[in-house]
Amino acid sequence: MEYNFAEIEQKWQKRWIERKTYKVEADPSRPKFYVLDMFPYPSGAGLHVGHPLGYIASDIYTRYKRLKGFNVLHPMGYDAFGLPAEQYAIQTGQHPAVTTEKNIDRYREQLDKIGFSFDWDREVRTCDPGYYHWTQWAFLKMFDSFYCYDENKALPISKLVEAFERAGTEGLNAACTREMSFTAAQWKVMSEAEKENVLQNYRLAFRADTMVNWCPGLGTVLANDEVKDGLSVRGGFPVEQKRMKQWLLRVTAYAQRMLDGLDRLEWSDSLKEIQRNWIGRSEGAQVFFGLKGLDEQLEIFTTRADTIFGVTFMVLAPEHELVGKLTAPEYKDAVENYLEEAKKRSERERMADTKRVSGQFTGGYAINPFNGKEIPIYVSDYVLSGYGTGAIMAVPAHDSRDYAFAKHFGLPIVPVVEGGDLSVGSYDAKSGTMINSEFLTGMDVREAIPAMIDEIEKRGFGSRRVNYRLRDAIFSRQRYWGEPFPIYYKDDVACPLSEDRLPLQLPPMRDFGPTADGEPPLARAKDWHTDEGYPYELSTMPGFAGSSAYYLRYMDPHNDKELVSKEADEYWRNVDLYVGGIEHATGHLMYSRFWNMFLYDIGCVCEPEPFKKLINQGMIQGRSNFVYRIKGTNKYVSAGLKDGYDTQEIHVDVNIVRNDVLDLDAFRKWMPEYADAEFVLEDGKYVCGWAIEKMSKSMYNVVNPDHIVRDYGADTLRMYEMFLGPLEQSKPWDTNGIDGVHKFLRRFWRLFFDRDGKLILTDEKPTAGELKTLHKTIRKVTEDIENFSFNTSVSAFMICLNELSNQKCAKRAVLEPLVVLIAPFAPHLAEEVWEQLGHGTSVFDARFPEYDEKYLVEDSFEYPVSFNGKMRFKKELSLSLSPKEVEAAVLADPAAGKYLEGKTPKKVVVVPGKIVNVVC
Repeated sequence: MEYNFAEIEQKWQKRWIERKTYKVEADPSRPKFYVLDMFPYPSGAGLHVGHPLGYIASDIYTRYKRLKGFNVLHPMGYDAFGLPAEQYAIQTGQHPAVTTEKNIDRYREQLDKIGFSFDWDREVRTCDPGYYHWTQWAFLKMFDSFYCYDENKALPISKLVEAFERAGTEGLNAACTREMSFTAAQWKVMSEAEKENVLQNYRLAFRADTMVNWCPGLGTVLANDEVKDGLSVRGGFPVEQKRMKQWLLRVTAYAQRMLDGLDRLEWSDSLKEIQRNWIGRSEGAQVFFGLKGLDEQLEIFTTRADTIFGVTFMVLAPEHELVGKLTAPEYKDAVENYLEEAKKRSERERMADTKRVSGQFTGGYAINPFNGKEIPIYVSDYVLSGYGTGAIMAVPAHDSRDYAFAKHFGLPIVPVVEGGDLSVGSYDAKSGTMINSEFLTGMDVREAIPAMIDEIEKRGFGSRRVNYRLRDAIFSRQRYWGEPFPIYYKDDVACPLSEDRLPLQLPPMRDFGPTADGEPPLARAKDWHTDEGYPYELSTMPGFAGSSAYYLRYMDPHNDKELVSKEADEYWRNVDLYVGGIEHATGHLMYSRFWNMFLYDIGCVCEPEPFKKLINQGMIQGRSNFVYRIKGTNKYVSAGLKDGYDTQEIHVDVNIVRNDVLDLDAFRKWMPEYADAEFVLEDGKYVCGWAIEKMSKSMYNVVNPDHIVRDYGADTLRMYEMFLGPLEQSKPWDTNGIDGVHKFLRRFWRLFFDRDGKLILTDEKPTAGELKTLHKTIRKVTEDIENFSFNTSVSAFMICLNELSNQKCAKRAVLEPLVVLIAPFAPHLAEEVWEQLGHGTSVFDARFPEYDEKYLVEDSFEYPVSFNGKMRFKKELSLSLSPKEVEAAVLADPAAGKYLEGKTPKKVVVVPGKIVNVVC
């Protein structure tokens, strides 16, 4: 009986579902292990072969840990809210819930075909009201909390109110949007609206004016990764910078804790460095510069306070609130024109474009607090409003972007280093020379910076500060298909919905676009207000709202009383292994860590970090194929002959190409324009060209995993994706190699069965060679799985198969452990063979085999034999032989006579277990 993968895989997929093989419950008698995949957004296109890469890796590890005796939680769900479904609804009139449900069904079908060990009883969908109940609940908790730096944790907002009533802001050390100062008496006479306005300055979930990526065409705010080249990724609509009142999360309050927490995580150094850079901790000074003709001051933050005498111009971000005030009348039109242009560029583009120089002089001047020198003020989009204070003191001699700006606008470049000894001084414009300041003379930079900050504080010009590049997260989108905010407005004051009224569900609607006045879609909803008639918030939460704590909900998905019970949380605790893409390093991972730390502060979870170990899988690139059309015709010439013709290269669907040979009939049916295509063949075949590119529908190189499963089987797909290369590296998909993996599985099957399907195993005692093959494979595969080196595991299986085939091994004692060993990689095949071996339970109820070192001890060695230092042949000899015996055996070999030519060797050097060198 041949290996009938289709029948076997359908049988076991059905049986796993019927028997709930992968259903998991908390079991204090067994050690737990939590494996998590970054859950997918279910698009209408379904999965391509690149998507399952991380899932297959995590599934192998899940099955391995189960075989090692762990109680493994391995759930799956769907990140089901989002702009794509909403845009599709606007275009087609279908409700996003309908298309999302359809897409989820398609994903589930594809995932099941690949044979994953997900506990589907724990499935979550972020668009399910039963799920987003707890997203809304967490938001309310954040709304009702502030961050106390003295206790270094979130505390109830009621404690902040108590502090205000007792002493106003005196002694307050809390995270806030802007510094405030008032007395207890002043607090007590404030109106409720005024008090709420103050509290919004401290709440962890708060509403404030902020700069956003506004897309009029979509009628919504976009995240940075949804904008490219000034256009929306979806739809290609213009995007501009706009100040809007938005909900935000005070992520910055946790910046230092997120930095410190990285040291305790088993993440790659590169991923940690990405997060450190994104958080961007810097120590320096807050300095205030006076403004010529204005009573206000300009606040800047600098890490190099020692360079303050080298400042030759100031730069404000286009969004800075003082731009309008300090712009001179004669420069007003030029500044406004520049601001309009700057609106068209996202912050990400402004940060990335380091070579572009642009700006506009405002006509305003700042006053250097140390020497009274007037400093011209420019506006430029290379300064960002959300980083630091949105203004910089420019020292072009010591900063590349400042230097480029100064050169472009003809501004002076003043060095602050004299004589090479890094002493710092002020610039004398009359003499053109440096004058050392009395309090910094002779100091190097390490001494000068703190000394200068001390002087700034002493003179009252500013203070010592720690700054972070991290921004508070914009948390609202002007969309329909997202979590509603549990907020209503009473006299324009934001009020929280009581928890017993959660979840606040999305209202039924037919029109999902913004209103004619540009209001969010929910403005169209009838009765979108409380029973008392107060209007609900019209924006909805962003995509990361539902994905920030989904790992916790998996622990206790059916609990309608709390996000996760104390019992479930204390058993599963946090994620032991998280697998997903590096592209989420500064978005999802940041927000999840913030969310988890907050829940830890309020006692909802028992671990401060959500993900202990994280593996970033690489990308599977597409192997594109091309046909070559002879220009001006509908005739196509094979790749090997194209140089003789004037041709046009055209992408062709890789699914109608096999081993670079085009299916001509399928090509003619592919698109109407190719129906009457003619071909110039080589050796009777049309050979396509190829290239490695990003897997994309536009390049027709997307490979549907359903086709691979249909033609080769899920186990072949699983092993082949692992065989392509190291998990964390990007690698090309190449269907030319999949036959080899499929042949391996067929040969593996034939170790156990003859052509009639009869088991051929014996109970004979294994030979030493067979045991050595088995145990070295167990050791190699175990080490590889632990190190996530799955590609070399597949190679080890192939080597093992070759050795056992050469040994004609049919011993149960060798082959039965091998079935368990390969089960995480090829679960369907392993289950079938395991059952045929007479076992009544799943192979995953077995135990992973352990290797025994005694079977791996080498009793012989293949010596490289050299003559006068040049290796000539190899000879295998027992390691028990003495050096003299080794020498005698080598010299007695007929091959030695060829190189000795009848001479007696002058010397023979034998290094036991290493080398033999004959000196003639």
